[in-house]
Amino acid sequence: MNNITFTQPYFFWLLLIVPAYIAWYVWKQKGMQASLKISTLRGFAKAPTSNKVYLRHLLFVFRVLSIILLIFVLARPQSSNSFRNEITEGIDIMMALDISGSMLAEDFKPNRLEAAKEVAAEFIKGRPNDKIGLVIYAAESFTQCPLTTDHNVLQNLFRDINMGDLEDGTAIGMGLATAVQRIKDSEAKSKVIILVSDGENNRGEIAPMTAAEIAKTFGIRVYTIGVGTNGMAPFPMQTVFGKQYQQMEVKIDEELLQGIADLTDGRYFRATDKQKLDEIYKEIDLLEKTRIEVREYTKRKEEYWWFAAFAGLFLMLEIFMRSTVFRNLP
Repeated sequence: MNNITFTQPYFFWLLLIVPAYIAWYVWKQKGMQASLKISTLRGFAKAPTSNKVYLRHLLFVFRVLSIILLIFVLARPQSSNSFRNEITEGIDIMMALDISGSMLAEDFKPNRLEAAKEVAAEFIKGRPNDKIGLVIYAAESFTQCPLTTDHNVLQNLFRDINMGDLEDGTAIGMGLATAVQRIKDSEAKSKVIILVSDGENNRGEIAPMTAAEIAKTFGIRVYTIGVGTNGMAPFPMQTVFGKQYQQMEVKIDEELLQGIADLTDGRYFRATDKQKLDEIYKEIDLLEKTRIEVREYTKRKEEYWWFAAFAGLFLMLEIFMRSTVFRNLP
C-alpha cells in the first residue's frame, strides 16, 4: 500500500455528496420520532434507555463508509515501485595546498591557511562521487592523502595540517609535480588539480612550468588560486613581548599561476578574502560537475480491491444488522 496514487482523481468531487447526505439524515431523524399523549410521565421516569437507541446510527455510518470507499474505487488507486540505476562518471581531483610560513598572514580570518582548509573542506563535502586527494608543499612537497572516496579520512587529514610540517619556502613546481605523480595513472575521464599558493616560487628542483608541461601530457587540467589581499597584509611575529604584527607586502606570482592554468586548459583565480575564495571553489565545482546518468523504471499495481472489499464489508454489515438486530416490525 506504499506510494498510492489515483489515476482518476476527479471522482473525488463526488465526496461533496457525503456532507449533504449526513445533513439530510440528521434532518430526517428529527421528523421520525413518534409521539403519544398520556396524562403523566411519572411511570417512565426511571425506565432505562436501550443501547439500541444510539447504536441504530451505526447503520447509517456503515452506509456512508461504503459510499466513500466506492468513490475511492472509482478514483482508481494504484501503487508503484520505482527502480533507479545510476551511472557515474567520476572526476579525480588532487588538491595541492601551500603551507609556507606566509600562509599565516591574517588578511583572511583566522589566517590564510585555516581559511583555505575550511573552504576546501566544504568543497569536498559537495562532491561525494569523486575521488579526491591532497598534497601539501612548502620548500618540499608531501602527499598528505592519496586519491580516495573515503572523504571522512580526507577531512581528518585536512584538519591535521599545521604550519611547520615541512621546511619553509615555496616550491610550486614540486607541489604540482607531486600532485601530477599521484593522479596521472587515474582511469577517470576527467583529472583535475587545484593548486593554491600565496607567494612566488623560490625553492624546489622542478620548475613550475615543467611540472605544468607534464600535467598537460597526461591530460590533467590545473586550476590555480592565488591567495592574498592586494597591497599589504598583517603577519604575526613572535617577539619577547608576545605576538606582534608586521605589515608585509603581498607578492603572488600571478603571471606564473596564469601560465600554468593556460597551458593545461584550466583557469586562474585570485582570492583577496575568504568570501572570494569560497566563491572560487563554488565556480570550480560548477565547472567540474560529475556526470550522472539515471534510468528509472516504474511498476504499477491496481489497489482498488482493498477499497472495494471494505466497501462490500460495510454494506453487508448494514444489511445484516438491519435484518436482525435493528429489524423494524411492521
